[in-house]
Amino acid sequence: MITPQPSTAILTGCTQSHLIALEDGALIHNQMQRAWRNLCQAAATNGIDIKIVSAFRSFERQAAIWQAKCDGLRPIYDLQQQQVRITSLTGLAKLQAILLYSALPGASRHHWGTELDIYDAGAVAQDYQPSLLPDEYQAQGPFAKLNQWLSTEAVKFGFFRPYRQYRGGVAAEPWHLSYAPIATPYLQAFNVATLTSCLQQYPIAEQHSVLANLPQLYQTYVINICEET
Repeated sequence: MITPQPSTAILTGCTQSHLIALEDGALIHNQMQRAWRNLCQAAATNGIDIKIVSAFRSFERQAAIWQAKCDGLRPIYDLQQQQVRITSLTGLAKLQAILLYSALPGASRHHWGTELDIYDAGAVAQDYQPSLLPDEYQAQGPFAKLNQWLSTEAVKFGFFRPYRQYRGGVAAEPWHLSYAPIATPYLQAFNVATLTSCLQQYPIAEQHSVLANLPQLYQTYVINICEET
């Protein structure tokens, strides 16, 4: 599969031209639909019912999440899963606390349509609402079987987990799946200049602090991922 050079609008979540809707309404990249279905079918034969919590997110949606977290209206957690009192933080420390689990608008991999936050619907009650916290995917959690299965099987369908381990930037996210044949060249095409231009056109909460620290944030929270296996 040859992936065409992505536009700035695709990279920063400002278009949906590259997406296709699944039966549940989730939007994914139109070139990964077959791989996604094959992954789900293989999981089903192992008693795992993969469902999507979050797929494509637009710049606008990510900016709304970012704003709510900056304002203390959405919970923010540290690495010990303790809630952070974000309104007591300022400057870079505030950005770092939020970026542990939430991407900068314009820099979220979810903009590309290649990223999925997933869980095993067959392991929980129908009305269960996934929290997307590590405990759910660890040994005693309901999604431990999914976590283990992905560790060996996801790569066979072109998927990997860019945040499978904490590397000093984004916290470990065992639920976050990425389609490498598209996501890898998209990340290579993404740079600080692209992000700067986007944010200058569409300012976000903590704009001054974000722009002042953008090169460091880019290195720590955008390109600092676990490579494909």
